[in-house]
Amino acid sequence: MADVLSQNEIDNLLSALSTGELDVNDIPDAEEKQVKDYDFKRPAKFSKEHLRTLEIIYEHYGRLLSTNLPLYIRKNVTVDVLNSETVTFSEFSNALSNPVILGIIDFQPLSGTIILEIQPTLGFSFIDRMLGGEGTPLDRSRPFTDIEMPLLEKLQTLCMQLMIEPWENVCDISPVLERIETNPQFAQVISPTDMIAIVTLNVKFGDVEGLMNVCLPFFTLESIMDRLNTKYWYSSMKESGDANYEEALESLIRHVDVPIKAVLGKSVVTVSDFVNLRRGDIIRLDSRVNTDMQVYVGNIFKFNALPGTEKKNYAVRVTSVVREEE
Repeated sequence: MADVLSQNEIDNLLSALSTGELDVNDIPDAEEKQVKDYDFKRPAKFSKEHLRTLEIIYEHYGRLLSTNLPLYIRKNVTVDVLNSETVTFSEFSNALSNPVILGIIDFQPLSGTIILEIQPTLGFSFIDRMLGGEGTPLDRSRPFTDIEMPLLEKLQTLCMQLMIEPWENVCDISPVLERIETNPQFAQVISPTDMIAIVTLNVKFGDVEGLMNVCLPFFTLESIMDRLNTKYWYSSMKESGDANYEEALESLIRHVDVPIKAVLGKSVVTVSDFVNLRRGDIIRLDSRVNTDMQVYVGNIFKFNALPGTEKKNYAVRVTSVVREEE
């Protein structure tokens, strides 16, 4: 705020001007404020910080695509985030080709939808691989058939479900695929003048390369715009990171099947004795009845135990645990 002159200062200044002690030309001009043009047709609703956070989210999303898509197309997949920008929806829709693969996704619990655009080159290659082909793209684009549409729906559903994990640091989402449009004229779910953020990803598998665009309208993300900054993103990731990760890892390990074997003892016999073994023959082992058995977890000697029974089953009772240093 500029300094405000008192009445005495104003009187002294006028007196100095009238007596000639102060020349008007000696008074420095106030600095002119820089005026920035504002285009009301293209309001800047997404800041650079918002776009950077969206790029971080979809870099994580790209890594998930690179891991999960090869399970379906049986080829290595590389996904990179090319750029992010803000445009009006009319500019986005006017740049779409026909046919195109547009997934209209209800971004629950947020109020609104997003659009996932996949170039037809990627769509035709995905269909070819799913049907046993080499994944060669078509020379000329054509409309998709009724048989190909369910495969495109499978692709869009997979891509949609993989968005849940990258967004969890900002908002827990439960997206639902409403429909797929191949004609951009039937995908006017957003006002033409509304501002949207577009994150462009480059997808490559084999010799096929194409773009995937995620269209995020402002009114869909408006309720969580204050969370779309790197500071909030990293802080929420740290808060939910260590404890939840350890619990999830422990729960996964608990369901892993591990072979366990208890060794009564060992013996060396000749091949002829082994071939002539009959029921009732006795093999002398190198251990006594009252000594502990060795119990192996996988191939690691882990426990000492005594043999016994549990109801009608053979069992062992652990007597000691073998530590790593032992």
